[in-house]
Amino acid sequence: MTNINFTVLLVEDSKHDQRFVRRAWEKNNITNPLDVVTNGQECLAYLHQEGKYVNKPRPGIVLMDIRMPVMDGIEALQAIRADQDLKHMPVIMLTTSQEDADLIKSYDLGCNSFVQKPVDFDGLAEAVRAIHAFWTLSKLPPT
Repeated sequence: MTNINFTVLLVEDSKHDQRFVRRAWEKNNITNPLDVVTNGQECLAYLHQEGKYVNKPRPGIVLMDIRMPVMDGIEALQAIRADQDLKHMPVIMLTTSQEDADLIKSYDLGCNSFVQKPVDFDGLAEAVRAIHAFWTLSKLPPT
């Protein structure tokens, strides 16, 4: 059974990277909705459907940057895994970080994957395609 209609939440503070991911989405003809928030605190509000996110659907997966203002991706991942309602949410760290400490901490906290953001568009488009293909074929937890 494939998942085709899940929303993807991109947690990314860089407008440039947001545009790059959206362009990669379009290049790969991905039809899943892609919603964007700019930090971990907004991510948690979105996932809890609070405030301006009250009518947003629970996403099927979260693509999470690490380096962000207000609340970084590591802190957000930790909060997601500590929350009974969210702990099974698939979280993919999509980041420019090359630090082993970030990689290890992310996996220690239960991320589902850690993908280094390619610096060129074609590389990013391929990474987005591969992530989408994998999670489309995977059985997602109920939302």
